[in-house]
Amino acid sequence: MAKTQPPPVARQLSVRAIMETILQRGPTSRAELAKQTGLSRQTTTQVVLELERDGWLQVSGRVQGPLGRSAPTYEMNPASAHVLGIRLEGAVLQMAVADIRGDVVVETSESTDPRGGRAVVHQVGRMFQALITSASIQRDRVKFAVMGTPGVVEPKSGRIEIAPSIPHLSDINVVAEMRVELGLPLSIENGVKLAALGELWQGAARGVRNFAYFGIGSGVGMGIVADGKLLRGSRGAAGEIAYLPIGGDPFDPAGFVNGTFEMAVNSAAMIRRFEGYGGAENQSIDQIFQAIQAGDTAAIAAIDETVRLVVLAIRAVGSVIDAELFVLGGSLGRRVELADRIRVLLPRTIPHPVQITTCHLADRATLVGALGQALDQLHADMFGVDAMNSAASPRQNIPTP
Repeated sequence: MAKTQPPPVARQLSVRAIMETILQRGPTSRAELAKQTGLSRQTTTQVVLELERDGWLQVSGRVQGPLGRSAPTYEMNPASAHVLGIRLEGAVLQMAVADIRGDVVVETSESTDPRGGRAVVHQVGRMFQALITSASIQRDRVKFAVMGTPGVVEPKSGRIEIAPSIPHLSDINVVAEMRVELGLPLSIENGVKLAALGELWQGAARGVRNFAYFGIGSGVGMGIVADGKLLRGSRGAAGEIAYLPIGGDPFDPAGFVNGTFEMAVNSAAMIRRFEGYGGAENQSIDQIFQAIQAGDTAAIAAIDETVRLVVLAIRAVGSVIDAELFVLGGSLGRRVELADRIRVLLPRTIPHPVQITTCHLADRATLVGALGQALDQLHADMFGVDAMNSAASPRQNIPTP
């Protein structure tokens, strides 16, 4: 379904008003559309019938009108367009296709190709083709793709920097090569930032306009939402809290790659801390948390020190961005034992109460955020609708666990 030449401004505004109303309200009659948009009945009918003819809208049912008459209701035609969301992390490559309403049609995941670089690019292309083939989706119906990755995309070169978990991504122009491989427009965003958007649209931060998402696991990152919008910074690196001068010597060049704070609070650091406090060697994070539940003193000391450092980071970030909520995610951050201890310790460092909660979407946060951002691009390009700021984003239809 090709995009036609831009219509006159008046019609563009009419299309935008009608599509935004349907995105917000769901199935709606022409009479209700006219009432909600302020358009005339004649204009509303003309635009709706054109959108139905072009395949963007479909009749979903009927509502009873005055004098016993019934009128058709219209909704987005789910087959009219699709978007692709990709979550690329160190060990996992997760991918989903959603329709224009935000419903996930098909989803898959694989272990990331350990060769990294172009091998991962080709893996993404192969998985995408398999997805749309399995769901009988025509390739030209997929309009946009958004991919979440570790690290930061360098705008000029298209390389992904600060992503040591996936080799050779910094050797190629990932953006350009992914676009060629997929054959559709693609943008790449830091995975933790997309996780913050996922929690904003579908999870623990729904309805909150100022918050920070802390992702703590094998790595550490942060996504900041200020006044309802994602904060990226001049290089897309806003929120790189891995490099906070907390938990070690910031002048030590060993911290230049992974970051001083990250090396002090990630999963590997907690394991080292546990062993240093006298705990058993070669224990996993799950085993350490089982030891915490059992009252093991080394495990409790390890988590308490980790919590102390995270609280310092929350205190520092909160002083700068004035967040009302901190969402904790990642394999380590979403542990309730961690969150409970942070809630106890944080008030000792801050005069104003700050809400602490764990994420709701777990490992799906980045994928949901990627699909949501791709839907924003689709709606804006096709209809001029700013879905990100609409009262009821279509992302709310994306299934969650």
